[in-house]
Amino acid sequence: MPSTTDPIDLEGKYGAHTYDPLRVVLTRGQGVWLYDLAGKRYLDCLSAYSAVNQGHAHPRILRALTEQAARLTLTSRAFYNDQLGLLYRELHDLTGYDRVLPMNTGAEAVETAVKAARKWAHRAKDVASNQAEIIVCAGNFHGRTITAVSMSSEAQYREDFGPFTPGFVVVPFGDARAMQQAITPRTAAVLIEPIQGEGGVIVPPKGYLTRVASLCREHKLLLMLDEIQTGLGRTGTLFAYQHEENARPDVLILGKALGGGFYPVSAVLSDDPVLGVFEPGQHGSTFGGNPLAAAVARESLRVLVEEKLVENSATVGEYFLEQLAEIPSPQVREVRGRGLLIGVELKPEAGGARRFCEALQGEGILCKETHTHVIRFAPPLVIDRATIDWALPAIRRVLTGPRAEAQGDRE
Repeated sequence: MPSTTDPIDLEGKYGAHTYDPLRVVLTRGQGVWLYDLAGKRYLDCLSAYSAVNQGHAHPRILRALTEQAARLTLTSRAFYNDQLGLLYRELHDLTGYDRVLPMNTGAEAVETAVKAARKWAHRAKDVASNQAEIIVCAGNFHGRTITAVSMSSEAQYREDFGPFTPGFVVVPFGDARAMQQAITPRTAAVLIEPIQGEGGVIVPPKGYLTRVASLCREHKLLLMLDEIQTGLGRTGTLFAYQHEENARPDVLILGKALGGGFYPVSAVLSDDPVLGVFEPGQHGSTFGGNPLAAAVARESLRVLVEEKLVENSATVGEYFLEQLAEIPSPQVREVRGRGLLIGVELKPEAGGARRFCEALQGEGILCKETHTHVIRFAPPLVIDRATIDWALPAIRRVLTGPRAEAQGDRE
């Protein structure tokens, strides 16, 4: 029997140490709010990395989940179910793509896109077998599988995990000229995030996606956009690529908010020439496309559209960004972002973002540092201006203090 019932101690004793959480134990969530074991309320400014765009415990999605769970949860794709085809049609109607390939996690969806691009290149471009290359960007985060970290430029994600999957060429993010120079006859596709969330909320120069899309058309490459974190309203448009003209990708990768914060659902969307390369038996997933996932995803999409959460992300996000940028803090180097994906980059001498996140926790606001020096503010898209106004004085206190205090020093 465990020697303690403290959740933090239990995780430390029995769990693999792959995370370094803030010292708060959460037990309940509602809308934009989270509650700890003592009943203290916190504003969620992480949204489980955009998986909770619709807010915690959204009643419509909860109802869809429970009603479907009472009927049918899993059959495998060995049989048809009555929910998956409806999800396909609704995603087609929403996005215009011919076909959908469902998976579970974002990393699985990225792996699926890589497989599709390589097979498409062999068939459509006559790239020799096992020679297809995909151009990716430095600072990317496409998941933690071996193939995903093979694309990464972050030493922490790669250390001691080799040998790595070959076939990736890394260029600087936001540099279309470097991407053009990296294209060879073996290039099958370009895989990028419209905004690098884990990389520090890095917004590329205006026109970058349009230029990359043009290069892909010119050289007969697939443009594959990882919108797992940026998609489904997070940046103030349904998809982040819609901030630019003529940037529609050939392959759109979705996840996180597709499950409404209740269930892991991901998907790869494309047209017949790309997803048509798969034949029965060449790709699949035991849980991918299960009826529970499909029902949850259908309601999650309807909530985003019908409750105008995308529009709310644009208007409230613009206000939040403006207010953060006006804070006169000697600690802050830059405030950047789109919609409700905002990064506050601190100066190196500020001592890292972790201490600021701990201080914000003491103020009842839960954030997480990314890329050492960046505080990410990404609340659920149901947040309103009044709640932003509630949070701003606390954020000002933390950012304008001589240095942020660790929570332990505050208590």
